[in-house]
Amino acid sequence: MLRPQHRRRHTGRTAALVAAVVATVLATGYSLSGSADTTTTSSATTSSSTSSSTTTSTVPLELHQAGWTIVSESGRGVMVDLRNIDIGGIVYRAIRLRARTTLLRWHVGAGDPNLWARAPQDAGPRIDWSSEGHAGVLAVFNGGFKQAANAGGAVVDGITLNPLVKGDMTVVIDRFGHWEMGVWGTPGFPSPGFDPVEYRQNLGPLVVNGHPALASNSNNPNVWGSPLHNVAAEPRSALGVDAAGNLIYVASMQSALAHPLALALAQAGAVTGMELDINPYWPILGAASVALHAPGGTYAVQLVNAEHSPNIYDAGWERDFFVALAEPPNWKCQWASAGLRAGLHGAQPQPLHIVGVGCPLVKSAPRP
Repeated sequence: MLRPQHRRRHTGRTAALVAAVVATVLATGYSLSGSADTTTTSSATTSSSTSSSTTTSTVPLELHQAGWTIVSESGRGVMVDLRNIDIGGIVYRAIRLRARTTLLRWHVGAGDPNLWARAPQDAGPRIDWSSEGHAGVLAVFNGGFKQAANAGGAVVDGITLNPLVKGDMTVVIDRFGHWEMGVWGTPGFPSPGFDPVEYRQNLGPLVVNGHPALASNSNNPNVWGSPLHNVAAEPRSALGVDAAGNLIYVASMQSALAHPLALALAQAGAVTGMELDINPYWPILGAASVALHAPGGTYAVQLVNAEHSPNIYDAGWERDFFVALAEPPNWKCQWASAGLRAGLHGAQPQPLHIVGVGCPLVKSAPRP
């Protein structure tokens, strides 16, 4: 059923440079740990040839961009970067996953969505270090609303947890960890040849063609979730894709309505966007300066005043979440899972392995 999609300076940075990056982040005001007209956008839009003749000297690197601070980088260049965005006194943290150097996975929670127990372990309520740890975890962040909110559907590894809803904004992920985002039911989404293994919906479009959706300024705040104690302004999070196919997560623990959130996501560069979870208890973000290969690692970047550490995803969490991983430094290689096989029913686990000519074999690590 699935067909491969291809995308995509070794810097030799030392620990001293990592420290310098962290110092830069502090100096620029970023808090570190402790403190249905829709454009379909895709991580495949930045594809470079990854044929067997490709070498690191002929593939353009992911370069630093002014206005963003590098969080992590590899032999392919920048993997994750961040910036703060002030909208009317509300400061939003934005992290960006570069499409050519990172990949994405989605996990169900231990209590939601319903039927979570049917999902295989690789998509369960904790980071699957035996598989995802090989690639290296770069970032983690929260998912969407509870199933009871009727905010959209969810599918993982061949299991439909909630039926997909036409007209809802949807992020889809294929076996290579590539992503696309668009309105479910829109012609051309997902794009031809893109075969998802994971789907997550959450309400209608928040950002459309690079601008806040008209509905983001609705007089009815319940359009964007049931507010806690009927107070419409809430901490909120969102996810979008920019014109280069990069994925952008935006959130603030300050209370706000949906429209400022949409403005922040658009200002971060998103051309397409969706709201994720709201209310003080649910937004969680962690981004590491180096890829993490085991539980208990340090996430240098977090949400200011968040109620939970991102390490909560090591032990297991009650709600769904996303995990961003590092692609191999060698451009000839990439991480992939098995994909869904036509004719099979039920869960189809998607553990990662390296594919590409001359790429190393990876043995399964013991589970933590």
